[in-house]
Amino acid sequence: MAYTTINKSTDYFNTKLYSGNDTNGHAITGVGFQPDWTWIKCRTHTEDHNLYDAVRGAQKSLVPNSTQAEGDYSTVLQSFNTDGFTVGTSGWVNDNGKTYASWNWKANGQGSSNTDGSINTTYTSVNTTAGFSIVKYTGTDVAGATVGHGLGAVPKMIILKRLVGSGYDWVVYHKDKTAGLYLNSTGVNNDSSANSIWFNGTAPTSSVFSIGTDGRIGDATDFIAYCFAEKTGYSKFGSYTGNGSSSSPTFIYTGFKPKFVIVKNTSQTDDWFMHDDKRDGYNDDNEYLFASANYVEGVNTNRIRLLSNGFSVPTTDKSHNVSGNNYIFMAFGQSLVGSNNVPCTAR
Repeated sequence: MAYTTINKSTDYFNTKLYSGNDTNGHAITGVGFQPDWTWIKCRTHTEDHNLYDAVRGAQKSLVPNSTQAEGDYSTVLQSFNTDGFTVGTSGWVNDNGKTYASWNWKANGQGSSNTDGSINTTYTSVNTTAGFSIVKYTGTDVAGATVGHGLGAVPKMIILKRLVGSGYDWVVYHKDKTAGLYLNSTGVNNDSSANSIWFNGTAPTSSVFSIGTDGRIGDATDFIAYCFAEKTGYSKFGSYTGNGSSSSPTFIYTGFKPKFVIVKNTSQTDDWFMHDDKRDGYNDDNEYLFASANYVEGVNTNRIRLLSNGFSVPTTDKSHNVSGNNYIFMAFGQSLVGSNNVPCTAR
């Protein structure tokens, strides 16, 4: 049984569902903390995903299913609040009659400059307890530059985006993928040289990650990086091989009850599938959204079971469980027992 220093996962991550009302200043409450990174997607219509963080500031939007540059809009997420956030009237976040999912993480406000790397960051907002940091830096277009992430542990996954100029992909580093991936793409990058031009062929350390000179990650302009270290009983970043069985599906052990999971097939082209325990939340009908596309929510399809100590993938679809295909995942959830030996309630 997994033990953790995080007894209540919802102090650091929480999914909040809400309905739009097309009213300016619509306050979304019930997150349980003031979020520092909020990811919003309309469930019922083909609106783009939107990401906001406390480092760049409210109103500054990024679209993970697109190569768009950072936008600054007064009608999107307008502020981060003590128990959630406030949105304007944009259809991305608050159309009347539409429903939305938001996923919220806690870092440490705007943070401050980190000087561990050869590049001093503009801001690094760090929550070492939860293994999460938000890093804003300006590239130097010099191969082998390093950037401090502040985690005090080796990041297992980094999601990174150039803020200036359109046409630049979202770069994803994952510990179990030798070549980086694009969050905004269904593609599979098996070109190991990409690791050299993106991350200088160097794995992250407990203090820094390395960057190359590629325009997506190292040009002399501004970037944002979301960095994740594993925390026992709370977060897991790993991989598995599908077995192609819906009756005896592949089981993935996390050591906690997952509350949020993203899965990506790295053997063949497919989307990044997003699941949580709030949108239905009951096996065998956990709805899904696509991080890589603006599609409406998929329903009534049994692709994942959220279990007390991991998840299984009871499908033969290539999205989750083709025999012999490789998959990567990121997951957050609630430990069975915390450091105080108090068992959590499993659903």
